[in-house]
Amino acid sequence: MTKLAWIALTGLAATSPANAQRIERHPTNPPGPILSAVTVPPGAVTLYISGQVPSAVAPGDYGDTKTQTASVLGKMKAILAARGMTLANVVKLNVYLVGDPKLGGKMDFAGMNAAYREAFGTADNPDLVTRTTVQVAALDNPAFLVEIDAVAAKLAR
Repeated sequence: MTKLAWIALTGLAATSPANAQRIERHPTNPPGPILSAVTVPPGAVTLYISGQVPSAVAPGDYGDTKTQTASVLGKMKAILAARGMTLANVVKLNVYLVGDPKLGGKMDFAGMNAAYREAFGTADNPDLVTRTTVQVAALDNPAFLVEIDAVAAKLAR
C-alpha cells in the first residue's frame, strides 16, 4: 500500500491542520460587542432555536428588560445543553424588544445589552455573535419585554 493510499484510508488527510475547518467569527471594525459576520463551514451541525420568552420571577412579574433577557438566555442555555452545545456555539441572535412603559415606550436597549454582555464576550464565553435587535409593537403576553431566537452551530465530529 502506498503512503498516499494509507493516508486516504485512515482519514489523516481530512484531519490535518491544513484541511481543518472551523467556524470563523468576523469582528466588527472597530471591535464591538457583536460580530459583523460568521462563516459556518459545510457539514457543521446547525441548531435553530425558536423564539424564547422569559419566565416569571414572581407570579405575574417578569422583571425589567435586563432580567427578562437573562431569563431568556438561561432558557437557551438549557436548550443548547440538551443538544451538547453551549452559548459559545451560538452564531446568531434575533432580539425583539417591546417598548418599556417606564421608558416612555422606548425599548431598553441598554438593559438587554447588559444581560447580553454577561453571556457573550466574557471570560467563560469569549465568543461573540451576529445580532439583530428591533423594537416590536407587542409580544404574546403584555408583560413580555423580550423574545429572542437563535442559531447555533458546531463542527460535526
